[in-house]
Parts: sequence; C-alpha cells; structure tokens
Amino acid sequence: MPELPEVETIARSLREGSPGHPPLAGRRIEAVHLLWQRTLAEPSPEVFPGQIAGQSIRSIGRRAKFLVFTLSQDSLLIHLRMSGDMLVRPQEAPLAAHDRLVLHLEGGLALAFNDTRKFGRAWLTPQPETVLGRLGPEPLDEALTEAAFYQRLHAARRQVKPLLLDQTFLAGMGNIYTDEALHAAGLHPLRRAHTLSAAEAGRLLASIRAALQEGIRRNGASIDWVYRGGDFQNHFRVYQRTGQPCALCGTAIQRILVGQRGTHFCPVCQKQEE
Repeated sequence: MPELPEVETIARSLREGSPGHPPLAGRRIEAVHLLWQRTLAEPSPEVFPGQIAGQSIRSIGRRAKFLVFTLSQDSLLIHLRMSGDMLVRPQEAPLAAHDRLVLHLEGGLALAFNDTRKFGRAWLTPQPETVLGRLGPEPLDEALTEAAFYQRLHAARRQVKPLLLDQTFLAGMGNIYTDEALHAAGLHPLRRAHTLSAAEAGRLLASIRAALQEGIRRNGASIDWVYRGGDFQNHFRVYQRTGQPCALCGTAIQRILVGQRGTHFCPVCQKQEE
C-alpha cells in the first residue's frame, strides 16, 4: 500500500508536473468517466458527473494517505489503498486496463485513477473533514512536538507497532516506514507505548520524521507495480531484509507477525523488554 512518501510523491508530480506531463493545478474538469461505480464513495454515481464537471483544480496536496484535490467548489479525495495509482495521459489515448475513474481536463489531458485490486475509493465533498476528520496528526507537522507525541504515546497501552499504524493516532504511517523508524530508534515493535520514556519518545519521533523525509527525497519505495520511480527500497534498514545482516550490528534481521502485519526488526538493536 502506498504510504505517506509515495502519496506525497504522486501529489507533487501532479501538482508540479513531471517529464511526462505538465502541472495539473488550474485546469478545468470538462467531463468524467466512471468505469467502476464502487470506486466512488460519495456522492452517488448519478450525481457525481454533473457535480464535478466545470470545476477547476485549485491545488493538489496530501492528508495522511489521501490525495486531496481542492477544486473551485468541492474537494476530491482519493485513497489509493492497495494498488491505486494516478496516471496522466492525452485524452485521445485508449483506456488502460484497471482504469476506474477518468477525469477529462482542459488542454487535452486525462487523469486516470487506475486500481488493479479495486480497493481504492474517491469522495467528492464540500466538507473534506467529514472524511478526514478522524485522522491523527501529521508526523511531519511541526505542531506535533516531542512533548505532545510523548503524551499521546503515554496515554496508549498498546504495542507501539500497531499504534503507529493506527491512522487516528498518527496519519500516514504504514508498514515500511514504521519498521524503518522503530529500528532507527532502537525500539522493539512489541514494546508497550506507555512504557516509553520522554527521551525514547523523542528519539522515535525523530526517527519517524527522518524515515519519511528520506522516503520523500527518494520518491518513495518501488516494491510493487504501483510504486513508480522511487529507490528508497535500496536503502531499507530492516524492511523485507529477513535473514540479512543488520547494518549496525550484523545480526540477522528477523520477521514476526504483529497485528497480522509482517514486521522486521533486529533482535539485538531492538531488544524486547522482559
């Protein structure tokens, strides 16, 4: 599943343009083609085309793992889920396999939401907070201080790995960057969040931010067909490195299941408290 750095990379490409297409901000939506009705969470498929047509894209951003298109009247929110991607191509280009939603933009461009597994969803709403309101703070937001992060951890009695994956606790984290951050912070994934000291909480927040910022700098990780052009996978510390030596101590990286999620860690650098 695309995580914060991958979604940020896609948003940046659509906002600023890339070698393959110009920036999309400022372009008017002329028409829409909904090919898989269940992709649309809100409004109804009957209302959607008339509501979005004629609106212009004012800005393109990200909240957690959501792409946020601020339009002239509403907001279009897209969650890529397991296999979603956003593809820009000429309007006259044929539809691609797995296209679920296509926006036809002025200037002869089309923006397609392509989703192989059909888990992705889109919302067109005048009130984006009805969808985004339950999300936790952004880990890269300076308003999230070490003291505030420690207080949030201290109020929870859950294992730290599942807690960091909870989007209501911290928005945008996923399996890759959580494993990487926990290793950098020297914390076992099964550690109870409320047992972390203030110093450990500060170290964890710094490690989360460092992992995310490095992922963004490297355009995310290309480990599946939906990840495009990133190379963070070449710099993993623990993720998908089961049996390989830890870069810090040489111990073989281990993999366990935590909350039904594959979890990678170093048993020496991330000792479990007894």
